[in-house]
Parts: sequence; C-alpha cells; structure tokens
Amino acid sequence: MQILQPPRTILEVWESLPEGTLCQLINNNLIMSPAPKSIHQSILGKIFFEISKLLEDNKIGELYIAPFDVYLSKRNIFQPDLVFVANENLHLVEEKGLIGTPDIVIEILSPSISHIDLGEKRDVYENYGVKEYFIVDPNNKKVTSLILEGKEFKELEETIGNFYSPSLGATITF
Repeated sequence: MQILQPPRTILEVWESLPEGTLCQLINNNLIMSPAPKSIHQSILGKIFFEISKLLEDNKIGELYIAPFDVYLSKRNIFQPDLVFVANENLHLVEEKGLIGTPDIVIEILSPSISHIDLGEKRDVYENYGVKEYFIVDPNNKKVTSLILEGKEFKELEETIGNFYSPSLGATITF
C-alpha cells in the first residue's frame, strides 16, 4: 500500500492543481480568480488577433494566451493574459510554460484582482526584467504602458484603445 504525502509547500499545492485552474503563485501566495468577464475576453481576443496578424508577416517571436504559466521563480508563477516571447528567448518555452522572463506582458484588469496586477505583479515583472508591461482597463480601454529602462519601469502617457510596443515595432489598436 502506497501512502501519499500531503503537499508541504505552497509550490507543491500549486503543482497539484488540475490543468487549466485559474490560479497564480504571487509572492508565495496562491491567488485564485473566477473566469474573466465577457468584456475582458472580448478585448483579449481583439489584442490577440491584432498581434497575431502582425506576427504572421513579421516572425519575430511567439504569442501565448492565458492560461499560460510563466515561471519567474519558485515563489512567482503567473498566468498573464498575453505573453510575447521574442525569437531569441524561445528556448525558455517548455511544455509546461515559460521558464524565465517574457519580453512583453499584457494584463487586462479584472475587478477581483486588479490591485494585484497594478501592485505586486507590476513589481515582480519589473524586478525580473520584463521589457514591456501593458495594463488595459476594459471599462474605458485605458492602457498604462510600462517600458523597462535600466532596472525600472518608465510609465508612458496613457492611451485609449491602443498602445505602442517597441519590441513589436507597432501600435496595437483594439
């Protein structure tokens, strides 16, 4: 008879969750959320479509849509809405997700966890060197653009319904 050991760490609990569970490990805390609202999904689809069209003609990397695990550390495993990985970093993509830092992260705010996207996750993305972090408010399509300069994010002027990505070399309109 085999005796199963219960998980002893938060990471072990996270690893035991069923595939597709909307759960992130943020600063060693499990953060679960319900499925996103329809407006969130609509904007996510539009942004994904626009970037995908761009990447068809300009094969500079790969785009991944949530749920897709980004392993920044044993304490921080995120599921951003959209993740772009440039060709030179595609070696970081494994079957289970991205093991390392993405080039671009796009988060569409959800009421239940928006404070996390704007606070803790922003700080972790900055500390791990995400080059571009775009935060979209689905209610008014306001975009906060954060571009890494040195080791800190520089916030650009807010835009409505679009954002410019230096890594993609294009303005994405949704």
